[in-house]
Amino acid sequence: MDELTTKPGSSLLEVDGLEVGLTSRGREVALVDNVSFTVRAGETYGLVGQSGSGKSVTAMTIMGLTRVPGMTIRGSAKLAGRELLGLSARQRTRISGNQIGMVFQDPMSSLNPAYTVGEQIAETLRRHRGLSRRAAAQRAVELLRLVEIPHAEKRARAYPHEFSGGMRQRVMIAIAVSCNPQVLIADEATTALDVTVQRQILDLLRRLQEESGMGMLFITHDLSVLADIADTVGVMYAGQIVEEASVLDVFEKTRHPYTADLLRSSPEFLVLSASARSVRHQEIAETGCRFRPRCEYAEPACSGDVVLRSTASCDPHHVRCVRADELRLPTAGDLWRQVNEHDASRAERSPA
Repeated sequence: MDELTTKPGSSLLEVDGLEVGLTSRGREVALVDNVSFTVRAGETYGLVGQSGSGKSVTAMTIMGLTRVPGMTIRGSAKLAGRELLGLSARQRTRISGNQIGMVFQDPMSSLNPAYTVGEQIAETLRRHRGLSRRAAAQRAVELLRLVEIPHAEKRARAYPHEFSGGMRQRVMIAIAVSCNPQVLIADEATTALDVTVQRQILDLLRRLQEESGMGMLFITHDLSVLADIADTVGVMYAGQIVEEASVLDVFEKTRHPYTADLLRSSPEFLVLSASARSVRHQEIAETGCRFRPRCEYAEPACSGDVVLRSTASCDPHHVRCVRADELRLPTAGDLWRQVNEHDASRAERSPA
């Protein structure tokens, strides 16, 4: 892959005050509310939250794929200093694929069953890079090798249905990185895969990032997945970022009750059925803290103005919670100790 001119750690994608609203029956519903974050060169920003929290809408808006009647978009999303929101279709075509790529959750829906995978990769190269048919076909084979698909020359002539789910996702990654984008958006790219294949895809994305220096926005509903790939994590709930910190601090210095709920709901900790609280859609408060109706720590102050602010910690850690500095929430380390104690207690009770 061609080497990027950006320096490691420099800002690539800057989202500032992004708001996405949808008008229904004369009332605007906020799908994304004042979301801001930065994706840096060579680093991964993880966006995590339950289904319906606004993660994918955020990504699709950045890519210009959310224009529907009744939708309003405000704020800013700049790629290397260039505003992405409001671009014409022709302007966006020059950027999408070339400078910013996207990997979707379901590769079978994204790939065309009527064309071979080689033809589909080549089409991207011909459209965005102007390669000849022969050169694009040769580059398609090289890209299949890059994403570690064996017998690449032969597999380039195969159709999507002839690939496993993990291999189809590798093809989607090959298409997304074919034009050496500065930023890659991976929207639930590992959700439909089993654990072993999921780890392989994460390792592949990490290797491609190290080789190219691209920045990555990785979207998932599973907080534990981000432990393997993210540098910074933004936790979303009801269209808002409620906590943002380094991946280590999110796991070991948890400050928002919703983040604690996501931790409890991770597969590793589901054994703690007595303390785990299911993460599901419930009533969302229209004013104050949106998490208030389901928060065990809620108090009257939570119904007032609640903004994303820095915590008392000296580390860059932002939380949308009025009680963030006083609560002692369970961290990943606490939950692991509970799991170990639970397993030890069960072993003692089991007959020899």
